[in-house]
Amino acid sequence: MAKITVGARLPGAQLMHIGADGPEAVDLGKRLAGHKVALFGLPGAYTAPCTNLHVPSFVRTADKLRGKGVDEIICVAVNDPFVLGAWAESTGGAKAGIHFLGDPDGAFTRAIGMNFDAPPLGLYGRSLRYSLLAEDGVVRILNVEEDPTACRISAGEALLAAL
Repeated sequence: MAKITVGARLPGAQLMHIGADGPEAVDLGKRLAGHKVALFGLPGAYTAPCTNLHVPSFVRTADKLRGKGVDEIICVAVNDPFVLGAWAESTGGAKAGIHFLGDPDGAFTRAIGMNFDAPPLGLYGRSLRYSLLAEDGVVRILNVEEDPTACRISAGEALLAAL
């Protein structure tokens, strides 16, 4: 599939997170319905740019995004929910109210055309770095990094400035 574009509806997806009793499926379509959601995708938990740049940018801007009417902030990565649960805690993302959802088999990432491979880094089927604003599941703002090691146009500050 071609990359998702502004004006397109995000596809339904079954993502995962760690709930009170362990791994739980999350119906992304239901989470997006009737809500204004900031969603950002990144190559993977514990990678340097994701840990040191991308997640912190959304931690810093979480309250300001909510102040602009964003109902929920979601981070999606092609990782399992156990890794994302631990990473959410270690980055301060969980404390900031960011929901970390795993796309373990990369189905959602492929469906929106954001998948890539970087064999020299051992990364296969991972997500490009991006951020978007969806209203009722429709993409209103989309920021995709050309360089997956950079975090400028997909940062929380960039999405906040576009609102």
